[in-house]
Amino acid sequence: MKFEELDLNYDVLDALDAMNFSECTPIQEQAIPVALEGRDLLAVAQTGTGKTAAYLLPVISQLSDYEHPDDAVNCVVMAPTRELAQQIDRQMEGFSYFLPISSVAIYGGTDGKEFGRQQRGLKMGADVVIATPGRLLAHLSMGYVDLSKVSYFILDEADRMLDMGFYDDIMQIVRQLPSDRQTLMFSATMPPKIQQLANTILQNPAEIKIAVSRPTDKIDQSAFICYEPQKTEILKHLFKTAHSKRVIVFASSKLKVKELSRELRKAKWKIGEMHSDLEQKERDDVMLDFRAGKIDILVATDIVARGIDIDDISMVVNYDVPHEPEDYVHRIGRTARAGTDGKAVTFVSKEDQWKFGIIEKFLEYEVRKDLVPEALGEVPEYNPNKRFRKQGKKNFSHKYKRGNQYRNRTRKADGTQAENVKSDKTRRFSRNKKRVGGSQNNDNKNK
Repeated sequence: MKFEELDLNYDVLDALDAMNFSECTPIQEQAIPVALEGRDLLAVAQTGTGKTAAYLLPVISQLSDYEHPDDAVNCVVMAPTRELAQQIDRQMEGFSYFLPISSVAIYGGTDGKEFGRQQRGLKMGADVVIATPGRLLAHLSMGYVDLSKVSYFILDEADRMLDMGFYDDIMQIVRQLPSDRQTLMFSATMPPKIQQLANTILQNPAEIKIAVSRPTDKIDQSAFICYEPQKTEILKHLFKTAHSKRVIVFASSKLKVKELSRELRKAKWKIGEMHSDLEQKERDDVMLDFRAGKIDILVATDIVARGIDIDDISMVVNYDVPHEPEDYVHRIGRTARAGTDGKAVTFVSKEDQWKFGIIEKFLEYEVRKDLVPEALGEVPEYNPNKRFRKQGKKNFSHKYKRGNQYRNRTRKADGTQAENVKSDKTRRFSRNKKRVGGSQNNDNKNK
């Protein structure tokens, strides 16, 4: 279906034409008519299917066609991360280019000047506010934000927001919205907690579910079955034999990202890291340097798995197996974009084999297993049907340390046992006994 077949404002269609957008994606084709009818909507579709346009276009069109307060916030769009909020704001500027509709992006990690700009936008009443939950609540707590006239409330990447612990923040914001608003909720997955949130904030919603598509055939998928300590050396081998530029490496935690980045910098690769501990300016600088080619390899958490468009990624490496099949699709979907070829490699440790087996069942085919270089030693057999427990190391060092301190205090310099040396426990008992006795004597004297 073409956009011109939808009942959108003519100025919106002109903007789409200027941006060379003509054909709707499936989620846009199904969601836009429902949104234009004024119904609440629960839509499930993976990242990269055009969800942003699916909710922005009908809202912009309705803000243009119907009267709304000029000095009030008319629409609130919630996003889980600063990067996604910025990206939505950029698309908002393009879609509303020929219309007098104002928007402001609200997110944390900024300096005082940026905070002041956000503050002015909220006080003046921007038509569309695109915000992360925490930063919007910070502005709300200062008393100058009025959400009582909001007509449209949109949740983008709702599952990510709940995974990041924003449920209570979202509900605090919802309580300040009018009950007769239109609510549009978009999510990449549909776990029970999303259904629970939908039941709470949506009123008789239409439901749209676009099945998660399998990765494109242009992605060459492979996996290395290995032990956890072998992963870094396999990664270095990959950089030497496959790709070492325009690469994203996904790790499961920010601690792993930091450690891996440090190790790869020692090996003289141009590394950038992306995780939640970085300030906004640092994150912006990393992404700009990566896009400009100043950084060859980006090591990141799932903060860049969704909502970030970089078209020329040559290889994606899953240093750790993703938790869900949908996350696997999102991660490797960063490569082979715009009709190009790409490579996706996953390191599967013994403990994560069962998770990778679930991913293969979702894909409905087995991913090719490449051989680990012989120099790195033996590898485990692949058995995705068996679940192995991760082996933790018990730390008894504090006991040994305490024992050594005691032994050192009770021995002479020549190693023989010292005479009349009391243990710490005996000393403490004696001191306490004297103190208690003294206190009792004093009490008796006072009596």
